[in-house]
Amino acid sequence: MTAREGRLGVGVIGAGRVGPVLAAALAGAGHALTAITRGSDPDRVEGMLPGLPMLDAVEVARRSELVVIAVPHGELPGLVAGLAALEAWRPGQLVLHTDPAHGLAALEPAASRGAIPIAVHPAIAFTGTSMDLRALRDAHAGVAAPGPFLPIAQALAVEIGCEPVVIADAQRAAYAEAIATATSFSRSIVRQATALLADAGVDAPGSFLSALVHSTVEHALADANPASEVDALPAASLDD
Repeated sequence: MTAREGRLGVGVIGAGRVGPVLAAALAGAGHALTAITRGSDPDRVEGMLPGLPMLDAVEVARRSELVVIAVPHGELPGLVAGLAALEAWRPGQLVLHTDPAHGLAALEPAASRGAIPIAVHPAIAFTGTSMDLRALRDAHAGVAAPGPFLPIAQALAVEIGCEPVVIADAQRAAYAEAIATATSFSRSIVRQATALLADAGVDAPGSFLSALVHSTVEHALADANPASEVDALPAASLDD
């Protein structure tokens, strides 16, 4: 069975910025939400997912055919192992994590109980709001799954709006480093530049830099992708 052949009962463990957004995206694709764990801001979760039961992680896992785990990096292995010890995983259940740095090994305790391990990392900076649903439609997602189940991982990435790119476990460290470099370096450079502009007496330095930073990043991305549409345009069009 692939994700497109039937609707799944989806539970989410992790109610920070990522989990509720992916729940909303999967609901928009026609899946039925079962429950989500409680987070630090239940009002925000209720605003995005009105009426969805907030339960503990064991109950979320036991009620769901697809369990999306969106928790901090350091919590993932222990959470999966702990739920395995409580017999929360079952054969045929889909267990999906969203961490860029963990591959399928983090889900081994669930896989040992017969669950199907999947990794889907949407490559966006989540805000935890409905704006992320639009951002997902322009994003790629790093995906992984055991060979026979890779089409399911790819289909789920497509259903949340992303273009899937397969990342093997052997490539996971390089992938995670690339994601961390792009996000942390970008933030630190912008902060440094806005601080310098503020020292120079520029009001609203963030607004001042907005067009410059966006255009610079777009040019850098075009340079990194020589097959892009921009490079394919005739020279005359670029001069217009």
